[in-house]
Amino acid sequence: MEIKFIVLVVIVLTAIAIAQLMRVYELSSKIRNKKEEDIEVPTNNFNAFLMMAFLAVFFGSGVYMLFKYGNGLLPEAASEHGQEVDWLFNVNWAIIFTVFLVTNFLLFFFAYKYAYNPNRKAYYFTHDNRLELLWTIVPASALAVIIILGLMTWNKMTGKPSDNAVIVELYAEQFNWTARYSGDDNKLGFADYKLVTTFSQNPNPLGVITTSNIEWRLKELDSTIHAMHMDIAAEDNNEKVFSVATSEKMRSKVEKLERIRERVATMQGMYSDSTDMIAQDDFIAKELFLIKDQEYQFILRSRDVLHSAYFPHFRAQMNCVPGQRTKLKFKPIFTTEEMREKTGNPEFNYVLLCNKICGESHSNMRMNVIVGTAEEFVVWKEEGNTALVVASK
Repeated sequence: MEIKFIVLVVIVLTAIAIAQLMRVYELSSKIRNKKEEDIEVPTNNFNAFLMMAFLAVFFGSGVYMLFKYGNGLLPEAASEHGQEVDWLFNVNWAIIFTVFLVTNFLLFFFAYKYAYNPNRKAYYFTHDNRLELLWTIVPASALAVIIILGLMTWNKMTGKPSDNAVIVELYAEQFNWTARYSGDDNKLGFADYKLVTTFSQNPNPLGVITTSNIEWRLKELDSTIHAMHMDIAAEDNNEKVFSVATSEKMRSKVEKLERIRERVATMQGMYSDSTDMIAQDDFIAKELFLIKDQEYQFILRSRDVLHSAYFPHFRAQMNCVPGQRTKLKFKPIFTTEEMREKTGNPEFNYVLLCNKICGESHSNMRMNVIVGTAEEFVVWKEEGNTALVVASK
């Protein structure tokens, strides 16, 4: 801390010293009856030389940092479309680096080459339509190529999945993930946020719709509303005393719960035992096991705030929006063991992260992801890493 403070003081004092030297130079110019813009030829030449020296240091430091810190990127993409994302990423870098090097070289080289010379007169150039056309069409064409390739890759990530794709739901909440597999029928049971209960006798944290969940939710709402009506009546009879804010909040909540109860009651006529059958084989897990070379379509939901499902090693990311179902698909191509060999890291693991600042414990929101064979997936299930959704009632 002390060293950093001393360095900061030195930088500030150096800046002040340079400013004072510039001021002394300006005053000396006035004493010699010279204007501030009158600069001697040797000074101009020296500044031109400094331009090229700065360019050399600028490029040299860039190359140094590229070799020293450039290996901190993610390892090889572990999904089918991720390979294309990396290729597109490299194409973008090639274009960006080329433009960066050429424009910066020309900027400093021309400043050096065309430094002030009293024996040379500048050419007055007004306008040229061909040049305007050239520096408009060339960048636009490069951007068009990048955008078209990007849209093609994006469509592979978010387009319609193949008939063999396995459907998995990723449910986000502050601050954890829950994976819901679609079971043998490859269909996810319906879900509705109005059925979400966590602390009742029949917990339903994902809001999965079954006839029994609807009945339990109605009972729970009736009980809660009745208790709150009793408190309100006690306050009206002066048997209980609440603050004004608490009383208004309680009455507002009763109105809200009654609206929810009305909507849940209408669900009883909409769903039947056939709805239960769809959710019957759904199972949840707190870690995600994927099978190599199997395409997956992920249905993403959020319980509370905006989250973002980010699979860095599969080059995949999609927002989880409350009240909406977003989708994402990819096919893993390397198992966890294969990636450990590729990276030389025996402790390597795939991971699912939240890539939105969703709260104070956002950094803890992660899920372990395993990629293995179909046989390993069966063993993983038998080891008790999953739980049936309907059986949890």
